[in-house]
Amino acid sequence: MSRRVFALMLPVYVPSFLLAFTQGLLIPTLPLYATTFGVSFSLVSLAVAAKGIGTLVMDLPSGVMLERFGTRKVMLLGVGVACVSLVLMGLIENYYVLVILRLLSGCGTAMWMLSRMAFISEAVPLEVRGRALSAFGGVNRIGVFASPAIGGLVGAQFGLQTPFLLAAALTGVALVITLKYVPESRKPAKTEHRRPHWRTMGQIVATYRRDLFAAGSAQILAQMIRAGREIIVPLYGATVLGLDVAAVGVILTVSAAIDMSLFGIAGLLQDRMGRKWASVPSMIILGAGMAMVPLTSGLFSLLAAAAIMGLGNGLGSGTMMTLGSDLAPRDAMGEFLGMWRLIGDGGNTGGPLVVGAVADLTGLALAAVVLAGVGALAASNLAWFVPETRHQRERRALT
Repeated sequence: MSRRVFALMLPVYVPSFLLAFTQGLLIPTLPLYATTFGVSFSLVSLAVAAKGIGTLVMDLPSGVMLERFGTRKVMLLGVGVACVSLVLMGLIENYYVLVILRLLSGCGTAMWMLSRMAFISEAVPLEVRGRALSAFGGVNRIGVFASPAIGGLVGAQFGLQTPFLLAAALTGVALVITLKYVPESRKPAKTEHRRPHWRTMGQIVATYRRDLFAAGSAQILAQMIRAGREIIVPLYGATVLGLDVAAVGVILTVSAAIDMSLFGIAGLLQDRMGRKWASVPSMIILGAGMAMVPLTSGLFSLLAAAAIMGLGNGLGSGTMMTLGSDLAPRDAMGEFLGMWRLIGDGGNTGGPLVVGAVADLTGLALAAVVLAGVGALAASNLAWFVPETRHQRERRALT
């Protein structure tokens, strides 16, 4: 590992691991917890997607906050909001309050994800950026590795609300680490010497509209299939195959184990051969694994499909973040990355909603087929329409 990448261990990778671990705790339990309120598949999907909606709403404001207040303050605020919302989720007994708290959690996620992405982009040079951001993606995957099984077991033994309280405690630890080890690398902008943020965003769209359309549409599709698999596997396993929450947790953990093991390969592919050498195969394999879901008949066949999806997702570790960082202009990084995250989070939010809507109309099997098609479209878009950014120089300042 590069020395510049290793230097990010305490300020970025350790708290990111903890926050990812908390996310994994809720993967097998949140959809099942939402069903205890007696709601439809669409409303279960809404509870899952609410975090993504909150993230979507907060992406652009987070970019503005990053330029105005600095990286460290935005990180701390984001982790703090996530921690408080998780505590309250573990205490409430109302579906609609759960959705509201998931929205707030998504707002916190937007702040800490964007601030960490900007922090890494500034801390490492272009030639190791793929490895640094793939490691960031890999750390998140490692965090998810054991936590679905733990979340499933904790939920089965102590109730489906307990994983939320455990997640809140771990998020509090991440907050303390961030407070102690994250320096302020991105200075707040001096407003008297800077264009209004809305004008900067308009200029970014005008200047980089081609890249935003081509790369942005590819990112929407990629995030749709990534997010959709997190709801397809637990719901298909529980409601179609009759598996319990502990078995679903084990399936997701095996998938995450494969996923997390590939971030080093993904980073090397991006830095040495090109960003597309990781992103295109990732989407093809993800789509193939998703297409297998309707053919499964029990624990082991669903495990095989989830394992293939883990392989595909692992090869794509950090690819969308690296692409966005490569494309971002240096003097408007906050605003550009806010827009980039907004585009990707649109797909991240759309995945569960597509699953829920199609499942209510035609069943979970067809929803999986639809997502497999999304993976094929993502691969085609990345291969044919998105530029290769591995050798490009840092972007010039906006004029």
